Amino acid sequence: MLRADIHRPVLLGSAERALFLAAALAFVLPPLSQPPLAQGLQSQESIDAIVGSDVKTEETTKNAQVERILAAIEMTQDSAERVRKAFTVNALEIVFLPDLGKGSGAIEKAIEEHEEDIEALRDSIEGSAMFYHAIDSREILLQDVVAVEFSSDDSATIFVTGDER
Repeated sequence: MLRADIHRPVLLGSAERALFLAAALAFVLPPLSQPPLAQGLQSQESIDAIVGSDVKTEETTKNAQVERILAAIEMTQDSAERVRKAFTVNALEIVFLPDLGKGSGAIEKAIEEHEEDIEALRDSIEGSAMFYHAIDSREILLQDVVAVEFSSDDSATIFVTGDER
């Protein structure tokens, strides 16, 4: 019966060390030499593929769109559900409203009354790759989203506070 001496370190010769180093490098080098297979989400092509259509932007005043924005805010619960279920849209438009929140008009009052529904809408957008990447690619924060309007031709408009960047 052989007994190993556990207190004596194993000494490798230079040939064994070289063989060990060559084997370790054989496993490490091939993955490093290959380019990454996935495209980053910062690429415009990736964002376009996820969204599935061009994202158009527009900047307007809240007064020019009062009825449309109020109607979209009233439909926020339905919009949140549609955002969760949507896989494609024919067209996607983002409307920037730089004067929203300045003053206390009808839109600001509606936003305050539907605060919980708007938060649910933002959560739905965050959970949707298509909608999230559409706003993220334009450097829009989720907290700036006010409403989403869906039209009969399967297009969507996202209303956000702030200036077009």
